[in-house]
Amino acid sequence: MIKKAGIFKVVKWLLLLGLAGALFSVALIFYADHAATEAAAGKLYDDAGDVPEADVALVFGCNKSFQGRQNLYFMHRIAAAVELWKAGKVKCFIVSGDNHSQDYNEPEDMKAALVEAGVPEGKIVCDYAGLRTLDSVVRAKEIFEVEKIILISQKFHNERAAYLAESVGLEVVGLNAQSVTGPAARKTDSREKLARVKMWLDVNVLKTDPKFLGQKEKLPL
Repeated sequence: MIKKAGIFKVVKWLLLLGLAGALFSVALIFYADHAATEAAAGKLYDDAGDVPEADVALVFGCNKSFQGRQNLYFMHRIAAAVELWKAGKVKCFIVSGDNHSQDYNEPEDMKAALVEAGVPEGKIVCDYAGLRTLDSVVRAKEIFEVEKIILISQKFHNERAAYLAESVGLEVVGLNAQSVTGPAARKTDSREKLARVKMWLDVNVLKTDPKFLGQKEKLPL
């Protein structure tokens, strides 16, 4: 009887710990989500004409195609960047993304798309080490020595990027690229909740650094 009581006590404590862990996880998800939204409050714009001028805009990379079709996230980010250029709001672009293989190169894909749309090639700088949003914003400050920057991505991404950028002392505004709808977008929205938790942990707990830094680079201002 005593042995059973002991087992019951252990099970009870395990259940309580599990419940506490679940509640903490839910609270952290909500807190991180709120932190990103607050960081970007009043700083993101849907119209290029409303964006305050800055020397540099940072375009976040993604795959140009998805399941054999054009990736709408990519297309809309390029369209937003072109609108910003035509509005005369920016002097040059950093296109930042992954280039993990010869056949996959987000910065070069973005650069080619921008040039095709009329942005001068000499006004586009590729950041090939933008493996994550954190890497892109930290490298903008440390490698390209930017102090103020315009973020270009979808709103959910711009909010997270604003939090990360401000954590390293960047002054930011952002242009929201057109949103994407459908099943793939819903999956992206779900993953974003966890990405924001990782964002908060990287800044406040893990003190995460970019995977690569390297030498300073000049921008064509």
